[in-house]
Amino acid sequence: MKQLLIVLAWLFVQQMYAQQRPNVIFIISDDHTSQAISAYGSTLAQTPNIDRIAKEGAILYNNVVSNSICGPSRATLLTGKYSHINGYKFNEKVFDITQPVFPEELQKTGYQTAWVGKMHLGSLPHGFDYLNILPGHGSYYNSDFVNSNNETHRYNGYVTDVITQLSKEWLDKRNPDKPFFLVVGHKATHRSWLPSLQDLGAYDNVTFPVPATFYDDYAGRIAAQDQDMSIEKTMLLTEDLKVNADYESKSAWSSYNRFTPEQKAQFKAYYDKVTTAFEAQKPTGKALAEWKYQRYMRDYMATAKSLDRNIGELLDYLDQTGLSKNTVVIYTSDQGFYLGEHGWFDKRFIYEESLKTPFVIRYPGVIKPNTKVNQVVSNVDWAPTLLNLMHTPIPDSFQGQSFLPLLTGKMSGWKNESYYHYYEFPAPHHVYPHFGLRTARYTLARFYGEKNFWELYDIKNDPQNLKNLYHDKRYAGVIAALKKQLKAQILKVKDEEALKLMTE
Repeated sequence: MKQLLIVLAWLFVQQMYAQQRPNVIFIISDDHTSQAISAYGSTLAQTPNIDRIAKEGAILYNNVVSNSICGPSRATLLTGKYSHINGYKFNEKVFDITQPVFPEELQKTGYQTAWVGKMHLGSLPHGFDYLNILPGHGSYYNSDFVNSNNETHRYNGYVTDVITQLSKEWLDKRNPDKPFFLVVGHKATHRSWLPSLQDLGAYDNVTFPVPATFYDDYAGRIAAQDQDMSIEKTMLLTEDLKVNADYESKSAWSSYNRFTPEQKAQFKAYYDKVTTAFEAQKPTGKALAEWKYQRYMRDYMATAKSLDRNIGELLDYLDQTGLSKNTVVIYTSDQGFYLGEHGWFDKRFIYEESLKTPFVIRYPGVIKPNTKVNQVVSNVDWAPTLLNLMHTPIPDSFQGQSFLPLLTGKMSGWKNESYYHYYEFPAPHHVYPHFGLRTARYTLARFYGEKNFWELYDIKNDPQNLKNLYHDKRYAGVIAALKKQLKAQILKVKDEEALKLMTE
């Protein structure tokens, strides 16, 4: 009898402990930038559901990434480590599943763990009780998904809707007596921006203002001069903008060959009109560049519209089930993205539009509504923060630091700087590899490879990173101090390649 009472008491304590520990839903999209989120002041689009998370919790204005590219950002999330340590430096590698990932720590403390949607790591990491993920980038329509048993199944429908539905189904079937951690990984808004059928033409009546830097001449910036990611020259009329779209395409990017007859008819009817309008205008020169920009923005924003709507559907589900009271909800993206700034699309650079990624978080009763965080935090800090949120010990091997105290206003003296290292060169966009430091005021970068040079930007006076100050003698003292900080960071994170380059 005594032994039974002990067991019952232990079970009661475990259940109470589980109820006190928050659930977490971590929503991570692809290439969705803060310039397209109204909570960040954007007037390009309205995102009421992402905004709701920010209003009911915190918004981070200087959340940056350590390597601005899809797969490596997710590898950093899982490991709490920089790319040179976790081994996933560029896309289309295979993530090493023998290394520890933070959801394993959650499992040890009783959490149920799941990832639904895009992961883009080429393998199935440990640490998850349930996986139902896209192979690679997946497809916008009728995509395949790979489950925990490495079995592939196709789900009909628009991928953003399907990911939300699969997420809700897992939440319905989970053990209600245990806390959970769920990653909802969206494909949107990745190239080539195929909107949901219900959102086709959602922005056709909008003329987007051409960014002030659209015709940037890249003066004094060698890497910017030599990239291959411009809307004018790199963006493809057929593959990206669907002018004379090839509906028989077998490209890995294409979803056309997966369309049902009904989907294809509706999609084709819309883009046939786009093609007709283009051929009637026959734009050239600047007119062509700006036509491509408008089409890009309309497709991108229409794709983002479904993303925000689905986030709202998940928030409504939490309200309807009573889960919202004890569930932390986070929305972020894998990195920033260019929406025509400098004439570009894509990411990769240490420059502001690419480096910063949105991050909003709601934690009822812990994070005050309308909290604003301006300190510099990095995606290498995400995993420690998540473990901290879920009252789980943070392994000493993690390279980041929990910023939960920043969110609750209980911390001062934050490091306010972040290390960066980008590797993928030359394909696909010919961005030179580089490493550097982003502080509250400055960005210092060392580019290397085919060409070797430094760049310095004063973010306060030049937020668009237009003027390279590295050769300005007035900044000699600033440069010396920043190089000292950068070297200290390199030594701390054990980036031997960067350390060698610092001395060359």
